[in-house]
Amino acid sequence: MSFLSTYSRRPHPLAITAVVAAIAVGAGALLVTHDAGAEAAPAAMPAMPVTVAAVVQQEVVPWAAFSGRLEAVEHVEIRARVSGTVLESHFREGALVKAGDLLFTIDPAPYAAEVERARAQVLAAEARLRYARGERERAERLWDEQAIARRDFDERDNAAREAEANLSAAQAALQSAQLNLGYTKVRAPVSGRVGKREVTVGNLVAAGPGAPVLTTLVSVDPIYASFDADEATVTRALATLPDGPGKRAAIDRIPVRMSGDGAERQGRLQLVDNQVDPRSGTVRLRAVFDNADGALMPGQFAQLQLGQPKAQSALLVDERAVGTDQNKRFVWVVGADHKASWREVSLGASVGGLRIVASGLKAGEQVVVNGLQRVRPGVELAPQLVEMGARS
Repeated sequence: MSFLSTYSRRPHPLAITAVVAAIAVGAGALLVTHDAGAEAAPAAMPAMPVTVAAVVQQEVVPWAAFSGRLEAVEHVEIRARVSGTVLESHFREGALVKAGDLLFTIDPAPYAAEVERARAQVLAAEARLRYARGERERAERLWDEQAIARRDFDERDNAAREAEANLSAAQAALQSAQLNLGYTKVRAPVSGRVGKREVTVGNLVAAGPGAPVLTTLVSVDPIYASFDADEATVTRALATLPDGPGKRAAIDRIPVRMSGDGAERQGRLQLVDNQVDPRSGTVRLRAVFDNADGALMPGQFAQLQLGQPKAQSALLVDERAVGTDQNKRFVWVVGADHKASWREVSLGASVGGLRIVASGLKAGEQVVVNGLQRVRPGVELAPQLVEMGARS
């Protein structure tokens, strides 16, 4: 046996190393391939946590919101009823006054003199009447004795009657003079808030309807709130009133409330106008509110709500449960399989933070109230049930 043949049959160490390396690489490749296949298999998505609440059914009074303006029940322009010079002003501008409070004094001197003159005329008329009555009594005695002509008797009787009429005229003139003297004291005709002085002390003012305005006065308590409501809301409110001849007079049963500055005032409807404005489809309404504290002022903007006289059964959902898709309103309804379905709804007025559902839902159905943006049709949810209207 030659050296070469012996060497060729014995495995070379490099060859053994190469074979081992190849086997290791192949095993690694198989392992990598197996792991890659395991990663490619899809993992199950976890259920999406959302907050849900059951649709509730309650007896509620629906309220419709409107904007309006406050108006004084009484607005008075104070004018002089007699002419003369303004001697005094007795009020503070913008203050509250009571009916009968003195506002201005006009020079009373000429009117006091007129009263004295009229009183003197009354005294003279009384004296003439006493004389005329005495003459008539003497004429009556002479007539009984047939000692006086009929003509003379009639003249004396007529003189007595004329004296009586003259006395009545003098008394009326005295009463008129006394009234004019009283008019020199310009007093508040109603209780309310007085405005600024339009005429100052020392100015000469005229009397009558063309006289200058001395100041203005507006009543404070109660106060009106006027607003325009759509005819559908007004019709629904009136339809719930009891039928009968006094139905229109029963409008004060329709509740009205006003909110502002964190406070709420309860009022009552006082007027429903007799026609619908064809341009806007609205009806003019007027409510009345107590204003004993004088906090409300005429001309002030007011946020008003008109309710229904009777409570009605309604389905309610949280405002947060309602989504908007262009001109549609919708909710996500969660079924027994914990999957959500899109549902269009028709909504009514807001009541205590909840929204009346006119159509699209049933009582007891569960709707998503928190997490609407994450919900998709068919996606499994992990619902957490809360009370409708609760804030989490």
